[in-house]
Amino acid sequence: MYRDNYIKALRTELLDMVAGHLTPVALRYGYSDVPLETTIKWRPQVLVLGGYSSGKSTLINDFLGAKVQATGQAPTDDSFTVITYDDSQPSEVPVQVTETRDGKFLLNDSEYPFETLKKHGQRFAAHFRLKKINSPFLENLAIIDTPGMLDSITERDRGYNYQEVIGDLAQIADLVLVLFDPHKAGTVREIHTSLRDTLPTRTFEDRVLFVLNRIDECASMIDLLRVYGTLCWNLSQITGRKDIPMIHLTYSAQEAAAHKDEHDTSYLRYLENQREELKRAVLQAPRYRLDNLAAFVETHGERLAHLLEALINFRLKSRAFTIKSSLAAIGTSLLAGAAGFTIAMAAPPVAALGLMITLGIGGAAALVCLGGWTLVLHRFLFDRFLKKALKNIGQLTPLQTQTRRDSWESVRELASGYLRNTNGKFSLREARREYAAVWKIYERGSKEIREALKELENLPEDEEIEFTQGQLRLVSDSRRKEPPA
Repeated sequence: MYRDNYIKALRTELLDMVAGHLTPVALRYGYSDVPLETTIKWRPQVLVLGGYSSGKSTLINDFLGAKVQATGQAPTDDSFTVITYDDSQPSEVPVQVTETRDGKFLLNDSEYPFETLKKHGQRFAAHFRLKKINSPFLENLAIIDTPGMLDSITERDRGYNYQEVIGDLAQIADLVLVLFDPHKAGTVREIHTSLRDTLPTRTFEDRVLFVLNRIDECASMIDLLRVYGTLCWNLSQITGRKDIPMIHLTYSAQEAAAHKDEHDTSYLRYLENQREELKRAVLQAPRYRLDNLAAFVETHGERLAHLLEALINFRLKSRAFTIKSSLAAIGTSLLAGAAGFTIAMAAPPVAALGLMITLGIGGAAALVCLGGWTLVLHRFLFDRFLKKALKNIGQLTPLQTQTRRDSWESVRELASGYLRNTNGKFSLREARREYAAVWKIYERGSKEIREALKELENLPEDEEIEFTQGQLRLVSDSRRKEPPA
């Protein structure tokens, strides 16, 4: 009872923290187009990537215990498919697809965390869909199947930015599986782009699992070792890493049994534990969600604070510029007034009109100069100041560490865009207040999550298993009633 209430309270507090403090700032300054909590309120997600013949659909079918995704050697499905659990079916009903919905439904239903994908347009929406399955495997997670990655330039022209979609999905996923098959062990161009450019910038390295699938198609253990070595070599070249990441080995038992007479597959019995380890890793996605929540608050809190810090520094500099400009305007106006008074006194016709008239002429000259400076010259000089600041925008914030440089890289264009849109004019007091609030959430929120993780790690093994299998998920389904505490 304590553990259930503790986890529920933690989820609620995190969502309230993000919704109440981070989201308003993110929306105000253009950091996000939708509330930040939309990407974390749904269930844990596993993103499955790979070449068109890497066996993604076969592996998913193996997990679910039924053929719900089309399989084949050639490309069979060019859609992004969100596969989630349908708990409305009795347990004795065979595993099957119980409901399908199109991309427009997924992109516009606030229950799901995919509103940010609307930016990819109608062509993407036509290749995005939902399937509900009554498989117990999906009870605490969702799987996102993706179109097979391609190599030729003509096939890559999908009508939407494939890599951007992959990046957005990877950003909200708790686990990313990258599948390879023995015939093309890491040589497909889109896989190279994803591993080299897309995934490193949109997710964390420890969330990505590499999988060598369809190993039952290797002619022997020697053949498998050659394929494994080739994949290790290719990954080292693609990722630029000297250390080779863990590569999980797996295959479909049904497919292996169907082709057992074609060649010797006796070596597979030594690798059965590999299949089970991969399955356990996927089922641990709910456990990764807590780690990802901690990273979510830390990452977005830090980036928002960095964005506000740069904007505050700009306003401080612009205020100093305005003060200098105002002093220069006053000084110049006084000189203009003195010059006007002197000229008026030196001109006999004007001087004869009296001292008050002469002083009025000098005052008028001062006011004209001041008005001209304020309305014309100051605006011209401020525009130059703003352009210079935008050109050297990196000077608005110290970048002494790699962490700071990475954080700045993610918000640099946002800072430039906000300064252009506001012409550099916004409330310094409001920015400072919001910076203090975001920084407080960043420090307090991340600290509380880490402390919660430590407490959960200290749970007895039986409670930890129960926790990871059934309790840890961010439930935001407005249509589903929360169980009584």
